[in-house]
Amino acid sequence: MEPVLFYGVPHGCSFGSIVALEWLGQPYRLCRIEMLAPKDERYLRINPKHLTPTLLMENGEALGESLAILLNIAARDLGQRLGFLQGTRAFDRLNSVLAFLHMELHGAFAPAWTAYKLPEDATKEKEMLRNLAREQVAKAYVHVEHLLSSSAWLAGDVRTVADAYLAGIARWGEDLRLFDLGKEYPRLYKHLQKLEHDKAVIFAHAIEDAKPTTSSGHFLGHVTLDDLQPRLAA
Repeated sequence: MEPVLFYGVPHGCSFGSIVALEWLGQPYRLCRIEMLAPKDERYLRINPKHLTPTLLMENGEALGESLAILLNIAARDLGQRLGFLQGTRAFDRLNSVLAFLHMELHGAFAPAWTAYKLPEDATKEKEMLRNLAREQVAKAYVHVEHLLSSSAWLAGDVRTVADAYLAGIARWGEDLRLFDLGKEYPRLYKHLQKLEHDKAVIFAHAIEDAKPTTSSGHFLGHVTLDDLQPRLAA
């Protein structure tokens, strides 16, 4: 039985896990979770924090957190070189990059997302939060620029799950109108543009936007929370 990825919209960090699954080339399904809608009790039983992504694995267990999911995807076929054997220098470098992306880059956007959810008349609060986010994200973007100055991909000479994750979260700088990446962070912008032309990234955008698309991997289609109830009960 194939794994199922629960992904969040709009513009969730689960985007990177969709890209990684496409790159992996093994059968999988998707389940769409509207993060701005009221919390769904059925999904709360799968992920009590009501966060995405979550990977429902073949044995019926649910795996949360992007880092854990991306490393799980990479480990399913190390020959694809989306990840590396534990204990190697390449594995340690990838782990370090993923931890940085999650803790520092992803986390830096938190004030801006909080501002996004505030009412329109909370002008001062919004400005304060957005300025804080810009300061924090700028530091993380500088480090991404440094990583890309010495290698073709984020964690070395081959694309890995780190690049998939970056595609999902680095875009928030422009989504939230905090930066002009092309002018301010040219290496990062060039790298993101390279990724934007990748079939898996194009596919993930179409999935998020609920548009017709063709998988370059082994996507078997969407399932609903109702469809999954027998599997979860088992």
